[in-house]
Amino acid sequence: MKLIIQIPCFNEADNLPHTVAALPRQLDGIDRIEYLVIDDGSTDATVTVARQIGVQHIVQLTAHSGLAAGFAAGLEAALLQGADIVVNTDADNQYQAEDIQRLIEPILAGRADLVVGDRGVASLVSFSPVKRQLQRLGSWVIGRASGVTTPDATSGFRALSREAALRTLVLSDYSYTLETLIQAGASHIAVEYVPVRTNPQTRPSRLMRSIPHYLAHSGATIIRAYTMYRPLRVFSSLSLVFLVVGLLLSLRFVYFFLLGQGNGHIQSLILAAVLLIVGFQTFLIGLVADLIGFNRKILEDLTYRIRRIELDRNLQDRTPRQ
Repeated sequence: MKLIIQIPCFNEADNLPHTVAALPRQLDGIDRIEYLVIDDGSTDATVTVARQIGVQHIVQLTAHSGLAAGFAAGLEAALLQGADIVVNTDADNQYQAEDIQRLIEPILAGRADLVVGDRGVASLVSFSPVKRQLQRLGSWVIGRASGVTTPDATSGFRALSREAALRTLVLSDYSYTLETLIQAGASHIAVEYVPVRTNPQTRPSRLMRSIPHYLAHSGATIIRAYTMYRPLRVFSSLSLVFLVVGLLLSLRFVYFFLLGQGNGHIQSLILAAVLLIVGFQTFLIGLVADLIGFNRKILEDLTYRIRRIELDRNLQDRTPRQ
């Protein structure tokens, strides 16, 4: 059983040695542990430091592409290196590395394919009260969207089995944490949360530059991912709003018409007709989007099968022949 611990990095030359030094050298149920650094276009000596401290695998992105792109590139590289389990952790040593054993245990036991570290965001002292409430609200929203109980949606400390890694597709250019949970729920991937501990903060978050910035990008990611995997539900809900308002206005016109006052409420009738037409068209868009969603599922399954074939072939080529 091979475990690869991947660390997405952007200008982390100062923090990387402490992070790697804390990583485990052996774990129960694991035969081999290797480290992988994804350099996201750093302008400092991150790559040089990674080589000096003995990181076995280094993936270099030619330009700064963001956390989501780094995470996806790391998964691909880890699979090509024959990883049975991939653990993702932050380069700023936010998470206590001793908890990796706790993180991989559900996968080793066969209970889950995706395991996420729960930092206990509702009581995390390093978060401000506003940030704690936003994290709780965001986790609740993701839980509703994914259909999976989600105490800590934004935690990047997570473990994936080879199967989960092969099925993971990251389309967002902001963060992978929210999108992959919605995707896991839609794909019926077994997800489990385990409590983990955190270390004192070493630098401000680069993902959450400000609360408005975080809300705008996270909200867009959630809406886009949820609409992609639940299009009929999204468009049906919008359609229902238009239809109900249009129907109420229609009933209002009928009421005044029966009282002999219909001539003064023609505007309501026109607005009701427009809303009913828009509602019906929105529902039709939902049906079309749902049909497109079936094609997306077929493409995702084909992508999974192609990645599986390529991976098996790559692993066979890497196996020494007798």
